[in-house]
Amino acid sequence: MLWIDGRLVPADEAFVSPLDHGFTVGDGVFETMKVVDGVAFALTRHLRRLRRSADVLGIVLDRPDDELRAGVADLITAAGNDAGRVRITVTAGPGPLGSDRDDVPPTVVLAASAATPWPPVTEIVTVDWVRNERSSVAGAKTTSYAENVRALMAAHELGATEAVFANTLGRLCEGTGSNVFLVREGKLLTPSLASGCLAGITRELVLELGHGMEVDDLTMGDLLAADEAFLTSSTRDVHPISVIDAVPLVAAPGPFTKAAARAFAGLQAQTLDP
Repeated sequence: MLWIDGRLVPADEAFVSPLDHGFTVGDGVFETMKVVDGVAFALTRHLRRLRRSADVLGIVLDRPDDELRAGVADLITAAGNDAGRVRITVTAGPGPLGSDRDDVPPTVVLAASAATPWPPVTEIVTVDWVRNERSSVAGAKTTSYAENVRALMAAHELGATEAVFANTLGRLCEGTGSNVFLVREGKLLTPSLASGCLAGITRELVLELGHGMEVDDLTMGDLLAADEAFLTSSTRDVHPISVIDAVPLVAAPGPFTKAAARAFAGLQAQTLDP
């Protein structure tokens, strides 16, 4: 089942126009949430970021949060045990075969799928491609993911699960679908939003729990020389990094990583909508 523009539809009957701007030019935004005990985790924060991203692109998301919440709940119920993650996609709707838009309502699609468990630790690689921290859509979670797809392909070819980018200034930025934390000089650090990285929900919660601080001057060299490091994302939670560019880290997971993971798990045990 999928939820499209306000109604549940069997997957084999689902239809979105082939002229939809999300399909033709990647003109859309999205959010992905893990499902815990039949509930989309941190849904309030994800809906807030969805609207921020839509605002960056100038997409008017006119459906109220209550309707989206109800749609997510209905979809999870319909999917049953197969619902391990839920994605909300919002596009600018059908439009011309170019960058101009038509004055039409946005397309809203909710989809659920199973969640594949991550291994206890993971390998990552750094890539030569960069994030543009001065992009007009920097910080927005858009559907224009081709560069992420290509970088992740490169990571998989090397046996890793994630590729990490610097920005145009050579500062450490983010992964294709994750944020990065590392230990430098006895401190747990993560790139600031000024680097162009996405304001990840798990990243945000880890920082609010008092684990780590934002800095502007992290380099790829800092990552490669880290004593320990981890990724955060809505499906990975706090995911220890064991190898970077084929070089093992000293600790995986290390004490900072373990502490952040415990704190995050404790938060989740207290509330599913922190």
